[in-house]
Amino acid sequence: MLPARNLTRLQAVPSPVDCATVSAQEVDEYLRAVAEPKRGTLETLRRLILEIVPEAEQVISYRVPAFRIRGQTVAGFAAFKDHLSYLPFSGSVLGQLADELEGYTMTKSSLHFSVDRTPPRLSRSSRRRVAAGVSL
Repeated sequence: MLPARNLTRLQAVPSPVDCATVSAQEVDEYLRAVAEPKRGTLETLRRLILEIVPEAEQVISYRVPAFRIRGQTVAGFAAFKDHLSYLPFSGSVLGQLADELEGYTMTKSSLHFSVDRTPPRLSRSSRRRVAAGVSL
């Protein structure tokens, strides 16, 4: 049995639910630091991701907002000087959706879009895969 003095320290450890709340607040802070119209576009992207994968936990990963499912980071987004990015945290997803992403700039690991251009409208199954960062 643990000594009573250690019980107070153990009880102070946040639960996973508390961690998720703190992380969502960190995402809010990230977005507050982004100027309009970038902020509005990223908030729309955030809502879309949470609509598609409502079970995702919001976190900060590699200094950008991200979404985690069962401990695996599966999606994220970021604001840059000249563009916004969607980050699937998978090197295989975007290449498999090249036809649906025509006209957008892509790297192996990110989809770039201009501040005044919303993210692409994908088919329902593709949206879920992109948001979840899984291969087709």
